Amino acid sequence: MSHPVLDATGLQCPLPLLRVRKVLKKLSHGQSLTVLATDPGAPQDFASYCELHDLTLSQEEEKEGVYRLVITK
Repeated sequence: MSHPVLDATGLQCPLPLLRVRKVLKKLSHGQSLTVLATDPGAPQDFASYCELHDLTLSQEEEKEGVYRLVITK
């Protein structure tokens, strides 16, 4: 089953987090969201956000300046 992808490339903090928060509200427990971001602070921002909100950052990778982060609710 595929899960939603949020393209936050080109956006700077706090916009990626605000958009992710909006999408996560619509997801059920256990569902995942893939986030694509170019903000160099995104990995740390999302790691902190997940810790604060009892979410799991289940994948994190960077390729050619684009971070791919998978957050599981």
